[in-house]
Amino acid sequence: CLGALIQPSWAGKDDEEHDHDHATMAGPNGGRVLHEVHPHAELLVTKDRKLQITFLTEKGKATAPGEQTMTVICGKRTRPTRMSFARKGNSFLSDKALPKGLHIPTVIQVRMKPKEKPTIIRLNLNLEECSDCDALEYACVCDHHAHEKKPAANQRSNGTSPGHG
Repeated sequence: CLGALIQPSWAGKDDEEHDHDHATMAGPNGGRVLHEVHPHAELLVTKDRKLQITFLTEKGKATAPGEQTMTVICGKRTRPTRMSFARKGNSFLSDKALPKGLHIPTVIQVRMKPKEKPTIIRLNLNLEECSDCDALEYACVCDHHAHEKKPAANQRSNGTSPGHG
């Protein structure tokens, strides 16, 4: 959920014309909106744990796929699951299911046109249920995580770094 609240710092002039709030934008199928690509895309984990990617219009509605291609590598580094995608209706569906577990490190590579430089999206798919809504955490748009802060890893409560006092 926290990842959905962070807006990318690379927003360009085209992003100024958007008429939606990235922090609260939910996908039309209940998935997570990937703002790193334009047009934006929805990432949905299906009931059989496959990944479905749907490209969206500026209004957040599903649009017919174009020339996009994508691949995903997820799971443990020692035994990664590599997925390719095929068109299914207005979406792309992975050929494999996610590996077991509720927290899955995931790297998505999206190429908008053939021979174009791909956009790489790194995220942790949190498949736990949100305590405040009906969504899974990876797709949650609640603001219940917005005020949680974690202490810096290398600071003690007295403000000194480990090994320095």
